Amino acid sequence: MRDAGAVVRETFAALDARDLDRFRALLHPEAQDRFLAVGTFSGPDAIVAFFEELFAAVPDARLEVRRVVSDGDLAVVEWTMRGTFNGSSFQGIRPTRKRVEIEGVDVVEVRDGLQYRNSIYYDGATFARQIGMLPQLGSSADRAMLALFNLRARLPR
Repeated sequence: MRDAGAVVRETFAALDARDLDRFRALLHPEAQDRFLAVGTFSGPDAIVAFFEELFAAVPDARLEVRRVVSDGDLAVVEWTMRGTFNGSSFQGIRPTRKRVEIEGVDVVEVRDGLQYRNSIYYDGATFARQIGMLPQLGSSADRAMLALFNLRARLPR
């Protein structure tokens, strides 16, 4: 049986190649992906649909695996995704034609040689800043938004 490191390398290679049929074949029938910034997707159909939406929104997306650490049925993957948000909407957000570079970490549990559980950690605020949904960190708009938030936090309930 393949170790978790081999399984995640193959799943990430399938995603980077946009080979969603191969990716689906690597998912356990009870697979679950929990994107902390977006939500939980249960079952191969829902997980594949998420990536179909992502690739439609960022047609030139490239997924670089920077490091894989594995032990038995568990693997941790550091990755970077780069591309341009110039396709269709993603999670209700209309495309802005902005370049994005997102770093993240997946913690993947493998069962029966297939991806079973995956917790995906990435900085959703950085993505929001890159596409213009939030102001740039340290900008005057960012400082104003922070000041307004702090003012609101001081108001009596």
